[in-house]
Amino acid sequence: MNRYAIQLAFAYMGVIIGGGFASGQEILQFFTGYGLASIAGTVLAGVLFAFLGRQIARMSTQLQAASHKEVLRILFGRKAGTVMDVLLTFFLYGVGVAMLAGTGSLFQQQFGFSPLIGGAFMAALVILTLCMNVKRIIDLVSAATPILMCMVIVITMYSLFTINASTDELLLLSRQQETVAPHWSIAAMLYASFNIAVGFPMLAVISGRTGDIKTTSLGGVLGGIGLGILILLINIALLFNLNQLQGAELPTLALAARLSPIAGILMTIAITCMIYSTAVGMFFAFSARFTRPETNAFRGFSIVSCGIALVLGQFGFTKLVGTVYPLLGYLGLLLIAAIGVNWYRIRKEPRGQTPYGV
Repeated sequence: MNRYAIQLAFAYMGVIIGGGFASGQEILQFFTGYGLASIAGTVLAGVLFAFLGRQIARMSTQLQAASHKEVLRILFGRKAGTVMDVLLTFFLYGVGVAMLAGTGSLFQQQFGFSPLIGGAFMAALVILTLCMNVKRIIDLVSAATPILMCMVIVITMYSLFTINASTDELLLLSRQQETVAPHWSIAAMLYASFNIAVGFPMLAVISGRTGDIKTTSLGGVLGGIGLGILILLINIALLFNLNQLQGAELPTLALAARLSPIAGILMTIAITCMIYSTAVGMFFAFSARFTRPETNAFRGFSIVSCGIALVLGQFGFTKLVGTVYPLLGYLGLLLIAAIGVNWYRIRKEPRGQTPYGV
């Protein structure tokens, strides 16, 4: 199988996974709270991620996109595409700020350090990474994903062998969980919409760097399938151990700690790696929107933007981002609708008539 397709798939997954996904908190709210129906929800989310990943990768490759703005203008037209570009760019930066602040909180909780130290540590890592060439950046963002995948597989297998409650009791507990929508299918779509808005810019930039449409399409599909499998595994592990996870802010970390203290440490490292992947993806896509990668202007812009983000994180900016995140979900729904309409339109046109087809 093509090595670049696998790298692209891992990079796509790594940017989307982030801290909330890896910790299990997002999975708990968007899926596990719906009981056995949550399994269907994970399948729906995986299918959406695979379809959207393929379409975004294809369009970006055909356009040889240097940033996400080219793809948005094809999907929405010049005026509406410009509005979407401005909104998405703002949210990209907000998610990046949240990742730096999240590292600060993690370091404070785990090691008792000041949040500024954790945030500065992650900001320094992100800046050093963005000063490398794009190939190296893709390598690093891709490398973190297999670590989490291995941890999730081990934890899921262990959790299935340590169930100590009846199915009825677990389903009752699942109904008591806070959920984000009245139906599992709506929650799955909202989850895909929020996360595709986060992953879209980085996926567009990576796919635009090659002319091999088959490779990028395969990478988008594999990344989507991988995300679906990870969501399914984490969801199963949480669902069948809900009685042991009440009040846990980091459910997957709690499951890992039950396995062994070493597993708990490894999961902490995995979560940090995924925060790093998302932070790099956000700041890379944000800087690529204004400057060309691998230039001094890009490096300088990245240093300044990360520095400002570190300061904003210390002033409670994450609370503002938290209120804006639902809006990012709606933005993602618009993106999904536009991609679907574009796909349907191209299917109706003669093959080869347009460079943006399937």
